[in-house]
Amino acid sequence: MRFRQPAICLRTTDYSETSQVVHFLTREEGVVHLLAKGTKRPKSKSGGAIDLLAEGDLVYISSGGESLGTLVEFSESVSHAPLRRAAGRLNAGLYMIELTGELLAPADPHPEVFDLLHNGLARLAAVDAPVPAVLAYFQWRLLHRVGLMGEMNRCVSCGAAVQGGAGGAWFSSRLGGMLCSRCQSSAPPGDRYRVDEATLAGLVALHAARAGRKSSLDDAAAHAVNRLLAYHAAQQLGKPLKLARYAIG
Repeated sequence: MRFRQPAICLRTTDYSETSQVVHFLTREEGVVHLLAKGTKRPKSKSGGAIDLLAEGDLVYISSGGESLGTLVEFSESVSHAPLRRAAGRLNAGLYMIELTGELLAPADPHPEVFDLLHNGLARLAAVDAPVPAVLAYFQWRLLHRVGLMGEMNRCVSCGAAVQGGAGGAWFSSRLGGMLCSRCQSSAPPGDRYRVDEATLAGLVALHAARAGRKSSLDDAAAHAVNRLLAYHAAQQLGKPLKLARYAIG
């Protein structure tokens, strides 16, 4: 079956001297894996090899199964050139597409995730964009969209409101959320993440934004939240993401 979809390039691998395997996020059909024959030729229909982050109009033929589909044409409309001129922005953008590709199953449509990634990359490319905050909002919303965010307001063990201070707060990915100081020992071995005051402040700001209230997320809080969310994503996936160390530290 032949499809035409807006698409974002998530990953590419070389298939031959002239061809690629390209993984796209499409708006209505989800993640698709395509054999892009001849795209590395200068006179290909895509105008050359397809790059990570490229957005455009994709025409492809689905295999209807687990084998690769076939790319017919890709017309790039957004190259995200501004991201490529700043290492911090580029690393954040590459982490966004890596995380998206890992969290979504093939051919599982999530139009809202496509819009989230499209808007996140566009915001990241703006010269005034606070990169840590953009990345924090993106991770937060993506994990919510795919149903992996967990309980961030109350202890998942006893239900008490989680607070900072001397007792502290903790997070367990496998238990599904926050733990108070009294319940932190219930976390499985190797899955007890210490949540400091900066992280709690960041979570408050993210909750407020999701509820439609104005909030500010300073760099310290954004960095702290990004580390927590990247930890949570890695625990859920069973592996750390390659770009996390460059985008988050």
